[in-house]
Amino acid sequence: MNRAEAERQGRRGETLACWWLWLTGWRVLARRVRIGAGEVDIVARKGRTVAFIEVKWRASRAALDEAIDARRLRRVARAAEGLAGKYARQGEDVRIDVVLIAPGCLPRRIANVWQPGA
Repeated sequence: MNRAEAERQGRRGETLACWWLWLTGWRVLARRVRIGAGEVDIVARKGRTVAFIEVKWRASRAALDEAIDARRLRRVARAAEGLAGKYARQGEDVRIDVVLIAPGCLPRRIANVWQPGA
């Protein structure tokens, strides 16, 4: 798959993730938020929790098992640290989640995948 097609698939995956999050009670606050430290695919809120969400789309369910690694999570964590003040209020829970998407499967959300200092 070339870079343009991968970008298209990634955007499609993010759109599907937004719909799925909405259907499960989350409110999407922002998409593709970039700062110098990195990028967050989706920022969403549910109650007093704000999640910075990395979305990974893969062509097969099996490929999802290797879609996320510590390097990618560190990049999202750095961006989330810089953005937390903009989206979360004092005393709210802030976390990093991952949404994994592949054709023919329901999205899979992994909550709180990164701990500060990890």
